[in-house]
Order: sequence, then C-alpha cells, then structure tokens
Amino acid sequence: MSDAVELTGPCGDRMKGLLNLAIAAGEEILKIYAEDFSAMVKGDGSPVTVADQAAEDVILKGLEAQFPGVPVVAEESVEAGRLPEGGDRYFLVDPLDGTKEFLKKNGEFTVNIALIEHGAPVFGVVYAPALNEIFWGGALPGGDKDTGAYQARVQGTEIFEAQKISVRCAPDAGLSVLASRSHLSKETEALIAKLNVAEKLSVGSSLKLCWVAAGRADLYPRMAPTMLWDIAAGDALVRAAGGRVVLAETGEDFVYKVPPGATKDDLRNPHFIAVSDIALLP
Repeated sequence: MSDAVELTGPCGDRMKGLLNLAIAAGEEILKIYAEDFSAMVKGDGSPVTVADQAAEDVILKGLEAQFPGVPVVAEESVEAGRLPEGGDRYFLVDPLDGTKEFLKKNGEFTVNIALIEHGAPVFGVVYAPALNEIFWGGALPGGDKDTGAYQARVQGTEIFEAQKISVRCAPDAGLSVLASRSHLSKETEALIAKLNVAEKLSVGSSLKLCWVAAGRADLYPRMAPTMLWDIAAGDALVRAAGGRVVLAETGEDFVYKVPPGATKDDLRNPHFIAVSDIALLP
C-alpha cells in the first residue's frame, strides 16, 4: 500500500480534472456544513439539504465542460424528473452521499462520481471533504493501462501523499466486517452471523466501500435499499483494488443498467456484497 502516483499525461489530466471536480463540490458542501442548515424530505422519505443541490450543480457543470456529450445520471436531477438515457457510457453522480451523516455532523459523508462503460464502473472518485480524504480507482477510456486504486490527502484544493491501495488477505483471526450504522437490516445480520467475524466496523456513506478497497475491512454486505449512484464510485475502487462487488443472491458481478425509459425506481440496487476475496463468502 505504497507506490506514490503522479497524475500526468492526457489521461492523468482528465483524471485529475475529475478529482478536482469532486474537491470543488466538496468545497460547496463544507460552506453549508459550517452554517446552520435544515433538511427537507424527499418522496421516498430520505433527507436532502441545499448542499446536495449546490454540489450537484458544480459537478454537472464540470462534467459538461470536461466530457461533453456524455450523459450524467445524478441523484438530485433524477429526483427532479431529469433522467437521461444512459447508453453504453455515462456518469453516475451522488453529490452528497451520507446525508444523515452530514446532518449528524460526524464528517462521514462523500462526493461520488463514477464513469460507467457497458455496465461496469471503469473509474470512480470518492471524496470525503470533512475528513480531507480522497479515493480514486480505475482508468478512463483511451488513457494508460494503470487501473489501480489510490488514496490521498487533500489540503485546500491540493492533493498530496497519494498512495496505491489494495484489498488485503483475510486475517487468520477473523474478518473485519462493515455494517451500516443507519441501515442495518435483519438480512445483513443473518449473513454476518454465518461468517468468522473478529470485529464489526461502522462508517458512513461510500467510505465503507473505500475501507474494503484500502484493506481496512474485508467485507461489506448490504441487504437494504440503495441506488446506483450510492455505490458505483466505491465499486470502481473496490474492483481497482483487487476486490469484487457482487449480487448477494447469485455472487455475480454487479452490473449498472439504466434501461430505456427508466424511472427512479429502475435505479434501485439489489442486495450486494463488497468483498476482498470472493472465497470469503458463505
């Protein structure tokens, strides 16, 4: 988990553009985070704040400038009824993942941007602005073949101390399993009970996927509702770090599809498991 990386060349420039875009969205979020704010409730009962829309506005503008013509499926736009045809290549964006953590002010919320190619997350960036941590992994089409995963610190708008990360081999003492603090279901508890678990960990938002990718945990089962944009960027990281994100029912790789004429309900995820090694699954 070393190997410092330099983002250079045409692909590196485009990749760094996406990292900078996530950081810029995070700056907007932190402005609101530092103030008194309130939440509204969406039709599905989930909370939303002005920070969600402010961050999404930054991301949409930046993606249009950097990747003109590539569709963007973004959470707040979909909530407003704007859902483009995904096609073979499109972005999935969650401008503020972990709104409950944002409201609790525990810092465990993220900005998620993922590029999908033929149903697979080929590149993703996850930025935790309150923690000054950024993760990215995969490769952009037409660029070099480095498809690894990385973690770095952020100070202001600068990225430093970039390190390559990877999933870990499961410890003999037992697994470190991530469980959602806000959404722990009976199905998730039942799966965990079948495993040789040394410790249960909790962290908010897409940081759970980042922790699997970085070797801080071995497995993250999710048997509760999520949306495509909640996990695509983190999934890209896990895959780039050598792990898998699979369907809980079949063990097959997760596929991201936006069918023609899709509605928000079509973007709900089936139950899934992020794991460092598929052999760990019961």
